[in-house]
Amino acid sequence: MSPEIILGTFVIYTVTLFVVAWFTSRHADSQSFFIGNHKSPWFVVAYGMIGASLSGVTFISVPGWVGDTGFSYMVIVIGYVFGYLIITTVLLP
Repeated sequence: MSPEIILGTFVIYTVTLFVVAWFTSRHADSQSFFIGNHKSPWFVVAYGMIGASLSGVTFISVPGWVGDTGFSYMVIVIGYVFGYLIITTVLLP
């Protein structure tokens, strides 16, 4: 791909992102952003938690770290799943 196409795609994406953010945040404040006006369903909160912890860095760093340290770090990552189960059954209801 040429640099012009890459730069153009980046500019279009950035402008679109700012336009959507401007239209959707006109009637919102920081408190409603952080608490979701107490109207967020449980599955949206769960998807947000999982999405925040499973970022692109996780997909790169976990296999590399497991390769370096053996499966001791993998046990920690598996522990995250059990932590999510506890959060969804104890804290969210």
